[in-house]
Amino acid sequence: MLAFIDPGQPTGVPGYLVDDAVGRLAQAALAGRPLAAEMQDVVAKLGFAGFTYAMSPDAGPTRRDTRCFVWSTLPGDWVARYGERGYIEIDPAVTRSWNRSVPFVWDAAEYKSDSRCSAYFEDARRFGIASGVSISFRDRDHGRIYVAVHSPVSPVTADRRCAITQRLGEIVLLALAFHGCFMANLVDGAAPPRSRPATGPALSPREKQCLEFAAHGMTSADIGIKLGIKPRTANFHFRNIVSKLDALNRSEAIALGIARGLIPAAAPGVPLAAFERGKKAGELRRQRSFHLDATGVERMRKTDPVRVQEHPS
Repeated sequence: MLAFIDPGQPTGVPGYLVDDAVGRLAQAALAGRPLAAEMQDVVAKLGFAGFTYAMSPDAGPTRRDTRCFVWSTLPGDWVARYGERGYIEIDPAVTRSWNRSVPFVWDAAEYKSDSRCSAYFEDARRFGIASGVSISFRDRDHGRIYVAVHSPVSPVTADRRCAITQRLGEIVLLALAFHGCFMANLVDGAAPPRSRPATGPALSPREKQCLEFAAHGMTSADIGIKLGIKPRTANFHFRNIVSKLDALNRSEAIALGIARGLIPAAAPGVPLAAFERGKKAGELRRQRSFHLDATGVERMRKTDPVRVQEHPS
């Protein structure tokens, strides 16, 4: 489950470059007006229908809560559905922009030949998502930030693509300013996410797989290889798992999962993944040791043949 969080009061930072759109959002927040309606109007003037912001914090000494925080003008049902179905593994708006440093323009019409993407967009179109612009960047203190504006228009014509290109500067500024002015300070203050039920929703089949593999000692990299997904996708699933189980971290999520019967208890002994890694490392060490021993014996044969004969290898 993604952690829904409402933007806090705007933070004024000397030297920040903001435009009229960000100023309007700040005024709405200060006046106590719903920010979603104001944002809808802002993105409409940019030629889009909706806005989504997500923050995926890195764990660290001062932050153990690594849930993915989300705020969107889209219906909450869609955001929850997106997380439940693991669409982050499929959605090209995310997969094609996550490690990019420039805006990415996406269009559902360009993914008709991809069955998984086509199925995703068929579902997303019901919520007005068929094209848009994604912006992804890293914040040293907050991890990976993702912002997208979206539209039901598809295919994107050459004229519309040109119009989008001309507004990219405004879209990027909106993304950066929204993060800096509204969200970064809020998460720093450990603001609680929007109300969650005492018992979170059930884990998806993929989340159960990840949790069970982790219980056997597998890392995100191990799980990625096992399931054919990227390590960052496995980490995303674990953020959902931690949030759904209301756990502090991955280890506590594993313990809760076993205690609640969500996954079977791992067999006692050395975890499977750790055992396999240790076995491979041991074989490599033995090979290196044999190589060194053979080299040493050969050297001794040349320098002290009598000693080698008395103490054969």
